[in-house]
Amino acid sequence: MECSKCGNPQIIYKQEQSGQILCKDCFINSIEKKVIKTIKKEKLLNKGDKVLVALSGGKDSVTTLEILNTFRERNIIDLCAVTVDEGIANYRQEGIDIAKRHAQRLGIPHKVISLKDEHGISLDEIMKKPNHKGSCSYCGVFRRTIINKAAREMNATKIATGHNLDDEVQAIIMNYLEGNINNLGKLGAKTESQAEEFTIKIKPLREIPEREIGLYVVAKDLEVHFNSCPYATQSFRGEISEIINQLNENHPTIKYSTLRGYDKIKPAFNKEFKQEYSKNRCKRCGEPSSNELCKACTFLKELGV
Repeated sequence: MECSKCGNPQIIYKQEQSGQILCKDCFINSIEKKVIKTIKKEKLLNKGDKVLVALSGGKDSVTTLEILNTFRERNIIDLCAVTVDEGIANYRQEGIDIAKRHAQRLGIPHKVISLKDEHGISLDEIMKKPNHKGSCSYCGVFRRTIINKAAREMNATKIATGHNLDDEVQAIIMNYLEGNINNLGKLGAKTESQAEEFTIKIKPLREIPEREIGLYVVAKDLEVHFNSCPYATQSFRGEISEIINQLNENHPTIKYSTLRGYDKIKPAFNKEFKQEYSKNRCKRCGEPSSNELCKACTFLKELGV
């Protein structure tokens, strides 16, 4: 077999959706072109943007940083990064160290902020509480508040996360099954808020399957933290991921069709369930909140912190 693009006989991957057989260089090029196409189609970047990358050290965030850096090299945008230390023993430090090395390699400003320092409790400590709601519930909320605050402090105009195709499809299915109307309406390539305290969030990798991102970092010889979070197997997302991957074996385009279907109904969905912006502020931290306490502070109060 030969590469569908250039004829190189050294094949490394067959794309499920297109059926193309690709060599290493053409595979790398195809991923980068697809991400750039998403950025242009969804208007994720503007000239002069300062983009903060949520850099965990894993394959998705490192890929996001690597591709966005091509825009920085052309003086289109500026970059900075933040790494959240959730406080997970025997797991988190390796990713933090890798994130630091990538920031140093590219010469971009980088902060490491711990959950313990910011909120007075680590994820490991939360998971020892008898009344906890599961790791992902807390991690997602606390990470978002920390990253959003860091974006303001670093004067970023956009926050880029490494959400890939699998992540987005999982979120669509999860929120639908849970009847979570508010969160379902917030998905998409770009999330904006009427509250100026919330920085615009973008997802450049939204149309790239997780397995292709894994192969991309290997093909480019990028240092990444491949280990999975030890709490991931306990999550609802993990269950949904397993179901979708099983379906994908016999229906290889199901992830894309789910994404496309959601994108088609989202405008009507948002019109029907339009959320009015609340000018209220959390009485504990001062962040915008529709309730007396924001979600993060509600969790902290429940945890006794």
